[in-house]
Amino acid sequence: MAEQQRLRGLVRAESVGDAARWRTAAGVDVAYDDEAGVCAAAVAVLDVASLDVVDAVTAVSRIEFPYVPGLLAFREIPAVAAALSRLAGAPDVFVCDGYGVAHPRRVGLASHLGVLTGIPAFGVAKNPLYFRCDEPGAERGSSTPLLDGAEAVGRALRTQPGVKPVYVSAGHLVGVDEACAVTLGLARRYRLPETTRAADQLCRRALAEAGSTGSAPSGGAPASA
Repeated sequence: MAEQQRLRGLVRAESVGDAARWRTAAGVDVAYDDEAGVCAAAVAVLDVASLDVVDAVTAVSRIEFPYVPGLLAFREIPAVAAALSRLAGAPDVFVCDGYGVAHPRRVGLASHLGVLTGIPAFGVAKNPLYFRCDEPGAERGSSTPLLDGAEAVGRALRTQPGVKPVYVSAGHLVGVDEACAVTLGLARRYRLPETTRAADQLCRRALAEAGSTGSAPSGGAPASA
């Protein structure tokens, strides 16, 4: 918690560049096999215009940190960092399956990762977890504030008509307006952005392959899309 408070002072939850110029977006996700004590992290880099996967890497490692609500980044960052070391080049932005400043201490995985790497990052979560919001309108692109008391920490964003919203929060070097715009651009057909869908498939496959070999290495080989 003390480390999160330190990192909080480094977080910049606003855009510092032109998000419209971003050409690549990387989905980040982690899958767990708690019984075996291993996790698999995946980073899937997509071309923003075509949504084609242009780079994809995984890393499988032992779980060294327990599950503690609010401290999930410390459980996931080691495996994510191992996967990132295998990327051919840095993406323009990270899209994390989780939270940024929508966190009790305002330093969720997206903010944590953004500060560590210096690369813009934001979170797209599947549920509001700690916070409340009104239901956004039924049409695609509708949103409502995600609130911690009176403070807005993100938005509930409708990415597709007739499906549940996602919960977008700024992470680091990305404001919530830009984060929502990028999310909509990445979620053209489904509720979740294609970055998240691709990373989810990759880490689940890597975890299954690690289980089939009966091994739990400190890092996995790069995976192709």
